[in-house]
Amino acid sequence: MTAAIKDAAHVVDAATVMGLLPARPRLLALGEPTHGADVLLDLRNDLFRQLVEQAGYRTIAIESDCLMGLVVDDYLTSGTGTLDEVMERGFSHEWGAFAGNRELVRWMRAYNEGRPVAERLRFAGFDGPLETTGAASPRQALTALHAYLTARVDADLLPCTAETLDRLLGADDRWTNPAAMMDPSQSVGQTPEAKQLRLLADDLVTLLDTQTPHLIAASSPDDWDRTRMYGRTAVGLLRYHFWMADTSPSRMARLLGVRDSMMAANLLALTERSPTLVHAHNAHLQRNKSTMRMWEGPVEWWSAGAIVSTQLAEGYAFLATALGTIRHHGVQTPPPDTLEGLLYALPADRYVVDTRRLAAILGEGTPASRVSPWFGYAPLDPAHLTGYDGILFVRDAPPS
Repeated sequence: MTAAIKDAAHVVDAATVMGLLPARPRLLALGEPTHGADVLLDLRNDLFRQLVEQAGYRTIAIESDCLMGLVVDDYLTSGTGTLDEVMERGFSHEWGAFAGNRELVRWMRAYNEGRPVAERLRFAGFDGPLETTGAASPRQALTALHAYLTARVDADLLPCTAETLDRLLGADDRWTNPAAMMDPSQSVGQTPEAKQLRLLADDLVTLLDTQTPHLIAASSPDDWDRTRMYGRTAVGLLRYHFWMADTSPSRMARLLGVRDSMMAANLLALTERSPTLVHAHNAHLQRNKSTMRMWEGPVEWWSAGAIVSTQLAEGYAFLATALGTIRHHGVQTPPPDTLEGLLYALPADRYVVDTRRLAAILGEGTPASRVSPWFGYAPLDPAHLTGYDGILFVRDAPPS
């Protein structure tokens, strides 16, 4: 078995990855099974660099706040700010502290030096302004959307004034109260003010849509793209806060679904602009239904990748990443009858696996599911093997 699987494993490079696919996908997704591992970020950087240089990808998106990501994009395209400032203000989830992310931004900025605008790399966060403990105030997105429309359409078409928005929004710390994640009664998402804001956000986005021909003519492409993102984000955040206040058993499934729906909308918008590479947790990019065990029990939802794949078809490809060990977190050598165990038996430290050939080798047999002793690592589900366009396997993840 090991010798046969070895024939399905190849060196990790852009040529090998593209050879697994029928054509260059508009959106090529690379997943990871845990966050923050230097070895995975370094592998991502190497592969993405090759895909940019050899396959013509022009946007790199990561699992970070879409609004904060504008800071990084401005730095890459116009030199606004310094690298230190960008790493501090341009990433959510504390991703800016990771050396691999800093190196990615540094390289992208160097790549853009002296290149024509059409050939420059763009950066995007594709997550909403969300954290595990809660969500941001919709103020930034709502007020930016309103300001854009105020400057470009007749005043009598606007559904409200800026002052009305400010009054309904109130203090931002009402929205960001971390207690709301565990106690729905602490959320402001279903107050009369929040419900009114949802209606106004819908009206503002509708106005953006109905005035599209005029607004495109009156805007730069970047201003138009950003304003559409402000609209998606405002509506998505208000929807997320609404379900934060829910008390039904489906609350967490709804929240996770809303988050990935926001991610999917951002990814689809990015692919309209240019061929895009995206990096995030496997659970946000896989085609199969995602699962997570939380304090309320197991939760299922459709990921951004599952949503996007239905619209892009072969224009979407997903490479899952699996790890053999993370010994400093108690993730030891995988059992030999698991998918990771079969891959761990091969001699190389890292390689990309042709999943179609691997599935043929395994035949009707399905490897056992691996159980991780550490909540921060999610093993691959062997039942999802046919949903992967390839697997990147890394033997060991040392301490970062």
